[in-house]
Amino acid sequence: MNLDFFMAMIPPTVTHQEKAVHVVNGKPVFYEPEELRAARAKLRSYLSRYAPAEPIKGGVRLLVKWCFPRGSHVNGSYRTTKPDTDNLQKLLKDCMTAEGFWKDDAQVASEICEKFWAEVPGIYIQVSTL
Repeated sequence: MNLDFFMAMIPPTVTHQEKAVHVVNGKPVFYEPEELRAARAKLRSYLSRYAPAEPIKGGVRLLVKWCFPRGSHVNGSYRTTKPDTDNLQKLLKDCMTAEGFWKDDAQVASEICEKFWAEVPGIYIQVSTL
């Protein structure tokens, strides 16, 4: 199975790492701030349009190109500033799991992730079975 699609959007820059914590009765309680909840909802909304009818079985190769609004940067040049690719990918893969692309993101055995400055912002995703 091969899926590839482009979600035209301004990609969220908030990441899974931005969970917040407060202390209740001396114990830490983690929660998602509103900005993270909104980013998760946005990604799930866009991803739901492309989810397969059945979750992919077996190993998966995931290629993702994060395209951020270029501003004064050269179109297509690599973005070498935050957020980090691994943090971007964590939230995306969690959302893809929730939308039924696969049963568990541990199935992603091969991963290519790049981030760019782009005239047309969005996220390009290619999912292939191994």
